[in-house]
Formats: sequence, structure tokens, C-alpha cells
Amino acid sequence: MFKDKVAIITGGGGGIGLATAQMLAGKGANVLITGRNKATLEESAATHPNIKAFVADASDPESAAKTVAAALGHWGRIDIIVNNAGGGVIQPLESADAKSVNDIFAINVTAPTLLASAALPSLEATKGTIINISSTYGSKAGAGLSLYGASKAAVEHLTRCWALELAPKGIRVNSIASGPVETAFLKDRMGLSDEQIDAVKEQERNAIPLGRRGVPDDVATWIVNLAESGWITGQIIAVDGGLVIA
Repeated sequence: MFKDKVAIITGGGGGIGLATAQMLAGKGANVLITGRNKATLEESAATHPNIKAFVADASDPESAAKTVAAALGHWGRIDIIVNNAGGGVIQPLESADAKSVNDIFAINVTAPTLLASAALPSLEATKGTIINISSTYGSKAGAGLSLYGASKAAVEHLTRCWALELAPKGIRVNSIASGPVETAFLKDRMGLSDEQIDAVKEQERNAIPLGRRGVPDDVATWIVNLAESGWITGQIIAVDGGLVIA
């Protein structure tokens, strides 16, 4: 199914992005993973011969065209875009300012939009697919998560609108609304202390109906499923242990 197909996965140096890259590569795809840390990316790319690394900051508007050019330079085509790179912040309204709003939307909304746009000609040629990564909190309210949740709600609406707009081109667009997963997100992206992380994880385990936080493969499996499924578009699929209904 994936032999000789080409995927771009932003934020591919670890967690969900790397798990997805490894699954796709294992099925024959060529995968370009992006991220800001060269050493981490190269170490991750070395886990499979079909994975290549490209250093790019997704929040930099110029990175979209460069990322697409890198994939085309390696393999001459693009079949799958996984907009996985993202940021998170616990931001009480009373301390919100223009920078905090702009920063979260730059990485969570502007970046996937620019990458999808830059890849459109290639995706139309291959009848490819775009898979956006949202969050349970794109639809579930959470105190202190208004900016993060709003940015993910935007991702979900982009997904539906793009699905309608791009269907005539043969391009499918879907989203995974991921629940809490065992990655470095809480520390590296949300900037929480170890004590705060432990408290958040305990609260989440108690709130999730299936009683555990996810692991990267839980989400990666569904990303691959969406990449394979030729008659699904415009859907937001919750992979969160039931948290969204709790």
C-alpha cells in the first residue's frame, strides 16, 4: 500500500511523529521528518533506512516551502502530509497577551496551513492526503486551556473546510484528536515542572475512562489507518481513551 509513497511528518523527532514515521517506513513509505533539533532528528532518522531528517522550525513561515522542496528533492513526489508539530500552553486569561496568542496560533494553525498549501500541487498529482493532529481539547473545555483549545478547534475546522475544498482534486483531509500521550510534550512544549507533570498525569489517568494515558503507537496506528483509507475525508477521529466523553 505504501511502497514508494512519500510522507512528510512535522515534529517527527519523537513521540507520535516518530512512531508514525517508523510505521509508515516499515510499510515501504519514504518519510521526511522535521523538527528543530538536528541531533535528535538524525538519531530518529537512523532508526529506519526509509526515514530522512530535515531541520525546520514549523513556526517559521519560510519552512513550509523548504520542507516541500526537500521531500521533492529526495523522492520527487509527496503523498502524505502529517501536521504533527504543535505547541501547548497553560494560559490563564488574566495573563494573556498578544505574544502568547500569536505564538500558539503560529505553530498550531499557521504552520499546518502553510505546509498544506505548499504541498498542494504535489498532493493533487498523487491524489494524496493531509492528516492534521488536533487534541481532545479542541472540543472539550478546560480551564487555562482557552488558547491551546481554540487553536486546536481551528485545526479541526480547517480540516473540514479543506476536505470540501480539496475533494475535487482527489485530496483527502482528516484529523486525529489525540488525548494525553506519554511523550515529552508536557515538559518540552508546556514547560511544566516535574511536580506539575506528575500531578497532571495523575489527574488525566483518573479522568480517562480507559484508565491510562496513551502511548505514541495508539495514535500513530490511526494516522496510518487514515492514510490508507481512500473513502474517508473531513473527519475528526478521537483517539483519547474516552476522555472527550468523560
